Amino acid sequence: MIFEDGDAMEFSHKPVLLQQTIEALAIRPEGIYVDGTAGGGGHSAAILERLSGGRLICVDQDPDAIAVLQERFAGKDNVSIVRSNFSEMTDILSQLTVAAVDGVLLDIGVSSHQLDTAERGFSYHYEAPLDMRMSQSGRTAADLVNTLSYQELAHILFTYGEEKFAKQIARAIERERAVTPITTTLQLAEIVKAAYPPAKRHDKHPARKTFQALRIAVNGELDRLSEGLDKAFAALKVGGRLAVITFHSLEDRMVKQRMASWCTGCTCPKDFPVCVCGKTPSARLVLRKPAEASVQELNDNPRSRSAKLRCCEKIKEPE
Repeated sequence: MIFEDGDAMEFSHKPVLLQQTIEALAIRPEGIYVDGTAGGGGHSAAILERLSGGRLICVDQDPDAIAVLQERFAGKDNVSIVRSNFSEMTDILSQLTVAAVDGVLLDIGVSSHQLDTAERGFSYHYEAPLDMRMSQSGRTAADLVNTLSYQELAHILFTYGEEKFAKQIARAIERERAVTPITTTLQLAEIVKAAYPPAKRHDKHPARKTFQALRIAVNGELDRLSEGLDKAFAALKVGGRLAVITFHSLEDRMVKQRMASWCTGCTCPKDFPVCVCGKTPSARLVLRKPAEASVQELNDNPRSRSAKLRCCEKIKEPE
């Protein structure tokens, strides 16, 4: 879906690692850029400021974000606003008759607006329906906790939340839902808290990893990220750059490994005297180490504390 204008709503979101991201993208004034997770438009606006004759494509799956983007960039004829997931990059660009782009930005994870809008059900701090859908369509977190087996729940909590007490929490959910359906955020948060060993309840909020895991499962985030990375890199022109901001280790590990694979040349065994595979790198790392928030940004925006930015540049089309 492509939009040109519309009604707005409040969408509070501080773009993280803004300066580092803009520098890493090395924006060309005449270039074409995609913000694949445009949200409230903070990163998009900074990109747009540096374009003169170029084009910006803002993508987001959240209808709330789309409404804000429509107002923020109303009247900008070099901005296209698309409601979709960035994993659909190929189709999005085809629909816009764009063959290749000069840069793509992906800011992965939940936005401040989504966390702070209680009724969206992302936060364990507010009483709300247990929802967590970024696109506001499809299965909710309540659907998962009330219908998945103990084994499936434990797998989600351990794999996506890296939760040490996944089995105990899954058993507790299983017991509670047999008595009454689990339908609200605070209801689930209390179940998780009660399942945690008492000595561990005060380190960080006990429900943090469970909520993260369910959010990732509800939105298929890791699958979308894997698909989106490949499609974004394929969409780049030679010399184009892909910048990705992540907020937890699962995402960052995937981005690091995918970029490393694009930057890898010969894959022959080390004991081969000469290369026979002929493979050469398709990309180079722009940042040797991920950029992280400065002390000033951490003070201004505590949610940036876990953010990491990685960036690579396409140097040739893959073989």
